[in-house]
Amino acid sequence: MKNTRKLTITAIMSALAFVLMLLEFPVPFVIPDFIKFDFSELPALLCAFAVGPVWGAAVCIVKNLLHLFVTTTAGVGELANCLLGICFVLPAGIVYKKIKGRTGALLGSLIGAAVGATVTLPINYYITYPFYMNFMSEELILGAYQLLLPGVKSIFQCLLIFNLPFTFVKFICDAAIVFFIYKPLSPIIKGKNK
Repeated sequence: MKNTRKLTITAIMSALAFVLMLLEFPVPFVIPDFIKFDFSELPALLCAFAVGPVWGAAVCIVKNLLHLFVTTTAGVGELANCLLGICFVLPAGIVYKKIKGRTGALLGSLIGAAVGATVTLPINYYITYPFYMNFMSEELILGAYQLLLPGVKSIFQCLLIFNLPFTFVKFICDAAIVFFIYKPLSPIIKGKNK
């Protein structure tokens, strides 16, 4: 019965994460328009805290599998999103599992955001951007970043200056919302009366 509840919560959170992933939007003047902001890791983090880190990672996997039906990136964007999401929610959930309460949630979220943001460098440099360069030239991609900061000279430099902090802030925004909604939602998610 306990696993059935966890599976049900994971399915609901995955569906919610998928919908939030569809509501992506650009952040002009901060990062090139082809990189979008969304809150789709929020349900995954909520699930990681409520039912466990592996279940939170499962939300990242399922939402990206669902997104394959509407992909514009031939699955490469979903692969990158899935890996980054797992690198965020898994450490956050593990820390929270060991240190319950607001301290564990805060510490876990910060560690998860740092891990996820750091992993954005190799994932984008070795997987995402080489794939995109089959359709757009490196100069075109670099030019989109240079519109924001003319001094950048390489894709790796762009990833370090723009993508890493953007990803960290994105994960921190998800964590901040979870930080405020988790306590009131926790009894509902866990099936416990207050």
